[in-house]
Amino acid sequence: MRIIGGEHSYEHEVLAKLTAMAKELQVRQKYERISSYYPEDGPLSYKNYPKHFEFFAAGRNYRERCALAANRIGKTEGMGGFELTCHLTGRYPDWWPGYRFDRPIRAWAAGSTGQTVRDILQEKLVGPVGSEGTGLIPRNCLINWKRKAGNVPDSYETINVRHEPTGGTSRLTLKSYDQKRKSFEGVEQDVILLDEECPVDIYGECVIRTMTTRGLVMLTFTPLLGLSEVVLMFLKEGKLPKKDEMQDRFVVNATWDDAPHLTEEAKKEMLAATEPHLREARSKGIPHLGAGAIYPILEEKILVEPFEMPAYWPRAYGMDVGWNRTAAIFAAWDRDSDIVYLYSEHYLGHAEPPIHATSILARGKWIPGVIDPSARGRNVADGSHLLEEYQGYGLDVWPADNALEAGIHAVWTRLSTGRLKVFSSLSNWLMEYRLYRRDENGQVARNQRDHLMDATRYLITSGMDLAITEPTGPEFQSFYRAKPRRSRVAGY
Repeated sequence: MRIIGGEHSYEHEVLAKLTAMAKELQVRQKYERISSYYPEDGPLSYKNYPKHFEFFAAGRNYRERCALAANRIGKTEGMGGFELTCHLTGRYPDWWPGYRFDRPIRAWAAGSTGQTVRDILQEKLVGPVGSEGTGLIPRNCLINWKRKAGNVPDSYETINVRHEPTGGTSRLTLKSYDQKRKSFEGVEQDVILLDEECPVDIYGECVIRTMTTRGLVMLTFTPLLGLSEVVLMFLKEGKLPKKDEMQDRFVVNATWDDAPHLTEEAKKEMLAATEPHLREARSKGIPHLGAGAIYPILEEKILVEPFEMPAYWPRAYGMDVGWNRTAAIFAAWDRDSDIVYLYSEHYLGHAEPPIHATSILARGKWIPGVIDPSARGRNVADGSHLLEEYQGYGLDVWPADNALEAGIHAVWTRLSTGRLKVFSSLSNWLMEYRLYRRDENGQVARNQRDHLMDATRYLITSGMDLAITEPTGPEFQSFYRAKPRRSRVAGY
């Protein structure tokens, strides 16, 4: 009887322990969610999230970091929210490659509106209202929180978090971009998480708030606004920079393929549900060129590899002048298919007209061109007219039609119908193409990087009317000595 009883007692004890362990596991899963993130091994190991790991690691060397990320890859929770929680609580996983604070911190987490901050950031960090502690911040680290006054119910303003290594208190404040730049002024911060793209003036304030603390500014968003001012701060000439090209700011691009938790079936379903013009942004984190871009056409649709063009294709060029940058774009016209090919570019700043003229003439003295009408104004250096000066250096060049919107429409029409192609070797043209956009008022943004875009407008609206093939034989000399034909611009 004692042996049986002993066996029964032992089995009961084991069962009780297993039950307690199961309950503890349930509690940990509910109130210690962050502990389940990025295990050492398995399909969801941190080793299988190289872009997330790269983002974390960059915090050691960069104060400003940006994740241009696809939807559903965990940018808010698994990147920004995870790191913010580590800093608030002082609980860093053993594998942590990034920056570590050895003290409690002051932090902001911000999103687009008060409602999205409550529904996304607040819930992911703290948990739903009434279930606080079920978010990323463990329940035993939540000290208290203060509700925010205003018209967004159940939203929190500040959250106090226990910093476990020191026993001190970290303070997190939730903010939204619709509070405007003024609300982002004030005291210095250690960490700022900007979830979704923010206005450039707010970003500037956040950088200032962290300057004296060696603080961190983290941006995590899907670039649906295209090549905005904030996006361009992290890109190099409109493209993702290489690692050795990054200086003060770090950017990483994370796609659906960088998120092991997304199944192939899920990716197909999401892609099918996404508007075609947003697929690059939502699936790859590539800035959406249709938002604000003047020519929202994918580069692969217009680029061609350089090739030897027939001599009978007429040629011309468009030219934009200025001291900071003088640019010219050369085109050849396949009349049979009515396709204009941009094949060569001149792009040089801080040089006198003879230098530009020599470079342009090297493409062919016989090629006619059209020039920025402002060249009719006075040359600051010697008081001569730039247009006449360039003609004096041998250029067959005349004023272009400078109607802005009509010119943009003419270029757009050719691009969108496949009748304007660009040699892939024109790196400066491509750089300007990526940056050429409208501002929030619908006006062409003046970014000092639109010289070749202007030259292209002049070329398409005026220059192709002058396009000719290269004169050959004895008539060449008489042609070159003859006065060039007039531009169609009235009065010239």
